[in-house]
Amino acid sequence: MSDILIVDDERDIRELVSDILEDEGYSTRLAANSDECMSSINAEPPGLLILDIWLKDSRMDGIDILKSVKRDNPDVPVVIISGHGNIEIAVAAIKQGAYDFIEKPFNIDQLMVVIRRAMETSRLRRENASLKRKEVTNSDMIGKSASFRAMQSQLDKVTKSNGRVMLSGPAGSGKEIAARYIHAHSNRANAPFVTVNCAGIEPERVEEVLFGRESTERGIESGLLEEAHGGLIYFDEVADMPLGTQSKILRVLVDQQFQRVGGSDKVRVDLRVISSTNRDLEEEIAADRFREELYHRLNVVPIAVPSLEERREDIPVLAQHFIEMCHETQGLNMREISEEFVALLQTMTWPGNVRQLKNLIERVLILGDGSGPIEAKELPNEEEKTDESGRVVLSGALATLPLREAREAFEREYLLTQINRFGGNISRTASFVGMERSALHRKLKSLGVVTSNKSGARVAQLDEPEPAE
Repeated sequence: MSDILIVDDERDIRELVSDILEDEGYSTRLAANSDECMSSINAEPPGLLILDIWLKDSRMDGIDILKSVKRDNPDVPVVIISGHGNIEIAVAAIKQGAYDFIEKPFNIDQLMVVIRRAMETSRLRRENASLKRKEVTNSDMIGKSASFRAMQSQLDKVTKSNGRVMLSGPAGSGKEIAARYIHAHSNRANAPFVTVNCAGIEPERVEEVLFGRESTERGIESGLLEEAHGGLIYFDEVADMPLGTQSKILRVLVDQQFQRVGGSDKVRVDLRVISSTNRDLEEEIAADRFREELYHRLNVVPIAVPSLEERREDIPVLAQHFIEMCHETQGLNMREISEEFVALLQTMTWPGNVRQLKNLIERVLILGDGSGPIEAKELPNEEEKTDESGRVVLSGALATLPLREAREAFEREYLLTQINRFGGNISRTASFVGMERSALHRKLKSLGVVTSNKSGARVAQLDEPEPAE
C-alpha cells in the first residue's frame, strides 16, 4: 500500500502525472477506465488513488468508483481531478469521502502538495492503527491457577481458527482481555480489534453505530462493522443488544454484508466475531429477550471465564501486575506486597472480580504514603475485620449463635476460604492452618466441607444433602 493508482481516460494526462510522481520517488499504476481501476484495486489496494471524475466508455464514473473504494477500502485516500469541475461536484466528492478535489488544468505544484499531504495522512493512520494493535498485543493474560490454565488452553485452541467464540463469566472477570488474547495470537493480529459495548449504546442509535449512515448532508459515515473489516469485532455483553438489531446482526453473520442506515449499497465485510455475556442466554431465549438463531450462530465455541473466587491462587500475581501497571502509567510508587496483605486479599469476597482487585490496588497505592511493602492495615476500612485495639469484630449473625454453633460456623467458613485460597490443595492448606493432613480431612468431613472439580480447579464447597424421595 505504498504506490499510487492513477485513473484517467486521457492517456497523456495519466502518463504525465505518472512521470511526475515517479520523478518524485513514488511508484505508480495506471488505469484508463473503471474496469481496469477496480481490477487493480482488487488485486492490491494502492496507497493513494488519483481519480478522474469523468471516465469515457466506463461502466462507472468517478463518484461511483469513489463510493466503492470508500466502502471496501476506507483507508485509501482519494484525490479527485476533473476538467469539468464545479463547486457542486467538488462538494459531492468530499461528502462521499474524497480527500481533496483538483480542477484541470491543474498546477503541478498544487497537485504535489495535495498528494504529499494525502500520503502523510494515510501513513499516520496506518501507524496509529499499528500502535493500537501493538498495545492490544502486549495485553497479556496473567495467572497460573488450574482454572486459569484450563481457560487459556481453550483460548489457545481457537486462536488460529476463524470460529465464533462466546465468552461467559461474571462482570469484571476479564472476558474482554480473553477476546484480545485470541485476537493478538491469531492470523488477524495486524488487523483491527473493535469493541461494541452493547449495554452502553443508546437503543435508538445502535444501528447507526454498527452499520454507519449515509445522507446527502453528511455523506458516508462508517460504522463499527466497517471499522472492523478484515479484523475482529467483539460484542461485549451481547444480551443487552436490542431484539430488532439482533435480527440484522444475524443477517450480517450469514451474508457478510449489510446496508448503512439511509443507504442503498451493500457493504461487504470480512469479520471474525467474538461475543461475551454474564447472563444465561438460554434463559434470555426462553423469556423472548434473545434470538435463538443468533445464539446458535455466536455460540460455536463456548468458553467460560472463571471468576476471581475460582482462581484465588492468581491474586498475588494479579496484584503485583496491577502495581507495576500503576507505576508505569501513573507514576505511583513501585511497592512489594507483604504476606499478610496477600493472605487477606485471598480471603476476601470479590463480587467485582479482577476489575475490583485492580481498583483496590490502585486505591491503596494512591492513598499509601510509603514505598515499603504494602501491609494488611492499608486495606480500605470497609475490609477491616478488627477494631482499633486489634479485637476481632463479630458479625451480627455469628454473635447470636451458641458457642458450639458459632465455632462450627467460623471453622467451616475459615477452612472453605483457606482451601479455595490454595486452589483446593489440602496439603498446603493443612500446612498453613497448622494441622495434620489426616486431621484436616476429618475436620472437613465433620463440617460437611467437600472439594470438587470446577473450571479445571479443585474448589471447596458445602456438601449438599441429597433430597429425600
